Amino acid sequence: MKAYYNYKKNVQFLAILLLIIVFVAGCSSTKYIEPYQSIVKKVKIDSIDKAFEEEAYNFIQKDIRPTSKLGINVLLYNMFNTKDGHYKTNNIKPLGSPPPILDSAIVDISRDQIEKYLKSKGYFNAKVKSDIKVKDKKAEVTFVANTGPAFKISKFTYQIPDSAVKQLYLSRGDLATHVKEGMRFDDDSLSFERDQIYQVMKQNGYYDFAKPYVRFVVDSNSNDNRAKVTLLIDNPIDKTHHQKYNIGEINVIIAPNSDGYPDSVTLNKRIFKGLRYTDLSKKFRRNPIVRYNFLRHGEQYDIRNESLTFDRLYDLNVFKNVKIDYQKAKDSSNSVNPFIQLIPQKIMSNRVEGEVPFNGGTVGFTLSNTYSNNNLFRGAERFEFQVKGGLQSRIGQGGSIFSDIYQRDFSVSASLGVPRLMVPFFAKYITGKGGIPHTVFSTSYVYALQKDFFIRRVFLNSVTYEFVETKSKLHSVTPLNFEYRFGDLLFNAKDTAQNIKDLVNNNAYTIKLLTRKSITLGIKYAYSLNANKLLTGDDFVYFRGNIDIAGNMLQAVTKLSGIKTNPSNDEFGNILGVPFNQYVRPEIDVRWYKGLGLDKQFVARLNLGVGYAYGNSVDMPFEKLFFAGGSSGVRAWQARTLGPGDYNRGKALNTEELRRTLYGLDQLGDMHLEANLEYRFKLVNKFFGGKLKGAVFVDMGNVWNISKTSDTSSVGVFKLKNLGKQIAIGTGMGFRYDVQYFVFRFDVGLKLKDPQFTGSEQWVINKFLSGGKAFRAEYDAMNTPDRYRFVQYNFGIGMPF
Repeated sequence: MKAYYNYKKNVQFLAILLLIIVFVAGCSSTKYIEPYQSIVKKVKIDSIDKAFEEEAYNFIQKDIRPTSKLGINVLLYNMFNTKDGHYKTNNIKPLGSPPPILDSAIVDISRDQIEKYLKSKGYFNAKVKSDIKVKDKKAEVTFVANTGPAFKISKFTYQIPDSAVKQLYLSRGDLATHVKEGMRFDDDSLSFERDQIYQVMKQNGYYDFAKPYVRFVVDSNSNDNRAKVTLLIDNPIDKTHHQKYNIGEINVIIAPNSDGYPDSVTLNKRIFKGLRYTDLSKKFRRNPIVRYNFLRHGEQYDIRNESLTFDRLYDLNVFKNVKIDYQKAKDSSNSVNPFIQLIPQKIMSNRVEGEVPFNGGTVGFTLSNTYSNNNLFRGAERFEFQVKGGLQSRIGQGGSIFSDIYQRDFSVSASLGVPRLMVPFFAKYITGKGGIPHTVFSTSYVYALQKDFFIRRVFLNSVTYEFVETKSKLHSVTPLNFEYRFGDLLFNAKDTAQNIKDLVNNNAYTIKLLTRKSITLGIKYAYSLNANKLLTGDDFVYFRGNIDIAGNMLQAVTKLSGIKTNPSNDEFGNILGVPFNQYVRPEIDVRWYKGLGLDKQFVARLNLGVGYAYGNSVDMPFEKLFFAGGSSGVRAWQARTLGPGDYNRGKALNTEELRRTLYGLDQLGDMHLEANLEYRFKLVNKFFGGKLKGAVFVDMGNVWNISKTSDTSSVGVFKLKNLGKQIAIGTGMGFRYDVQYFVFRFDVGLKLKDPQFTGSEQWVINKFLSGGKAFRAEYDAMNTPDRYRFVQYNFGIGMPF
């Protein structure tokens, strides 16, 4: 009761403190303004249709819009931009937002803009008045609208003197879908129609066509609240028709260096298939560059091909500037000659990166050096070579961070990305119009050492084809994925200490996976939908699915060659004396993003993965197992400390030595299921050069084993009837510091339901609310060196999903 009383007292204190902050944020700004000034606390628009109210609010000038109800932006601004009881007039810090000070001139501008907006929506007789009320230096502004009746289009006609343009317009029935007789008049619909006509003309050879040629004449003088609309597509001055153009001679010119072009340029004399290629830098081969030029000699001009060429040449990532100009042919051939001007960027770079991954009870340090060459073989091939190393240590156990360094990692990797599909027959079907395809060759060596336990080495090699179906649909096919794994235990084989015997006897499954020498030869495929929309606030569904299949080819080879199996080694298939893996591992990630306006967004996510070993394999490779928790998973748990199922380390591992040695290794599984709900919102618009955003979330999930072998315990095996009992649930809140190119993230997760316990004891939130000190002391004593943490802190770069 005492713990509960203290908790209740703390909650009351925090609530009172929050109210004080809100009061200060709402009132303190008035003491910094001049006696004749007022701060706008409320703005509302009256007597406007709900369908237009939100958009009409956008026409109110930002200088008089009230801040959020909590006033965090203004509070932050006041902290850094006031002096001697007044707002500063110079040396303004870009933190937060200034309070909206009442200005009658800005109010009148806003009133006029709202009125014009209503008229653009068909309320031609709309009148808007403003009303200002001031009390105690606080102002309330109300805009009252008298919209009058909405005018409808009674008749829609067109006047197009150019017969070819008229025929093109009439053949495209979709052009008139936004302006119809009987609909409410709307300026936005007319603007959209004008843009559509302009695009169609530019797509059909009319290089000279401009938007001012398209006009709408509106007659609203009738007394029946109706308007007549006439579409006019004028001819050029002093001409009887619009001229179509074809593509003439194409020039691709690459500048000598990143500084740009010299005063005079000598073009290459050689023209091949209507294209003249001039590389003043002498660093780029012709074919890899002109492959992504979609302006073809002799074809009709089409602005879509121009845009496509512009985008793809930028996507090659070797040019810092792409510019496309045209010159009309001097003869009477009605052709335009494109000049594609390319300025190269710096080809080579070296990047040193370091990070300190901190996650609850562990802290680490990672340092990497990456060398990049974006034009290795003069064809925009991207080569990367990386060396990376890291340490991980347990903290909070009485010593320094260097006293318990339990893991060391080192890796060397190289990759080469070629901007085309290096495969016969199929490559011709991938044109690059959706995006540049790539062939990626990669190889890496990974070394992992866990203190006093094991050394693990992995060689990875693959060839991957990446191509874009559309902007939203991405494919990745890896027809060749070769992996070679082997490892060793570090303790002396002659050591007969009881703890080593227990380690081997009770955890033979884990040890076998760590020390097992094996080959993986297989294929992979991944598909993603709407990945290009992840940083937008739109409404969409994101999907990513991938599958990893291995061993079938080697299985066929062993059967055809008559290779005998060796069951005595607990392996059911080998090739060249090395066992090989046979498994299938599908995984899906589905998310629903719902934009709520004003930098607010709701995200729901479901992530499911399963690994199943069959045929010649008994178990999945160690690196292919799933884990739960971490900064992008169930955030109330540290990575690799949740599951499998209702697994309890204190009961399964009965000595401190076992728990310490197997840290991060015994809580893996063949199956992973996770669901997340997250609400995101903006807190501060200006915060040290970026935006400060917030989030609240609920995470659920776990990992399981999907089959029981002779080496595994029944604990953690997936059974549908136990799903509800074995799901972990956590909640929390977080901050995101958005500096446009990077998002630095800090999340605080709180455990609600922990499946390692039984019955009502799983709802550990009850222990937390009642103080939790005795509960933690009892748990820590029985699970040394593990400690129970109700709250988990996570740092990360980028959004969690």
